[in-house]
Amino acid sequence: MAPPEATGLELGDRPEGFRSGFVSLVGRPNVGKSTLLNQMLRSKVAITSDRPQTTRNAIRGILTTSKAQLVFVDTPGLHKPVTALGARLNKVVRGTLGEVDVVVFLVDVSEGVGAGDAFIADVLKDLSAPVLLALNKVDLADVHKLAEQTQRARALGDWPVFPISARAGAGIPDLLAAVAERLPEGPLYYPADTLTDQPERQLVAELVREKVLELTREEVPHSVAVVVEEMGAEPGLVTIDATVYVERSSQKGIVIGKGGAVLKEIGTRARRDIEALLGSHVLLRLRVKVERDWQRREALVERFGYGA
Repeated sequence: MAPPEATGLELGDRPEGFRSGFVSLVGRPNVGKSTLLNQMLRSKVAITSDRPQTTRNAIRGILTTSKAQLVFVDTPGLHKPVTALGARLNKVVRGTLGEVDVVVFLVDVSEGVGAGDAFIADVLKDLSAPVLLALNKVDLADVHKLAEQTQRARALGDWPVFPISARAGAGIPDLLAAVAERLPEGPLYYPADTLTDQPERQLVAELVREKVLELTREEVPHSVAVVVEEMGAEPGLVTIDATVYVERSSQKGIVIGKGGAVLKEIGTRARRDIEALLGSHVLLRLRVKVERDWQRREALVERFGYGA
């Protein structure tokens, strides 16, 4: 929800000195971009996981204050692709970078600054938009490692540096203030109480996929896609039929589990989050199907809605 002082603003309003614009969150897979987005909005609009490539679309999250509206785009991790899905995700990131007013470049100082970060830094050096370098997970690095990795991060480019913890919220206010002051003056693009422009079906599908990531073994997560086939509503109840797609029969067995136990737990956990999202009781029906090597098949990547 927007803060009280922002609720008087209406769509298209342009108060004197009001700033608005689009902000891209970029970085290697699994550096904490989705966690940062959720922390800045104080609401869950992007799923999180310790698995790389959790985010598969450019997700918009919207933060409105009395002085600015920041439209954040949480992109998939930029990397060297080996599948059609990976190539599509990189296309999403590069397309996003050409359309934003500010870029926040996240690096994970607890894991260390490396070649992947340097690869992204080279891409960002050609941008006209200002770049802010956020050193994430400072709370997980010891003092000596933090000093060493900060020095390596500064060498990536001549950008303002902000030590943060996306998980704990440390340093976020300073980062937000720096982003806002670099936005151009502009109008209110979205109603002040809007947190995201993602369709409900996409949000629901992603919440289901998040639970699959939580509950399945290493060989499954990258191969999972979720499609909401039907959503219906009646007083006090939303019914949802969704399909979990995997690439191999062995993965289907893992997702279902012995006696259907794993799939049941996926549904139970997802239903709780979906009910919180929709504000209604939910009847969630899940099934699992095999689409062999779907990540390498452009038509299926597009059909499943990734990187659109």
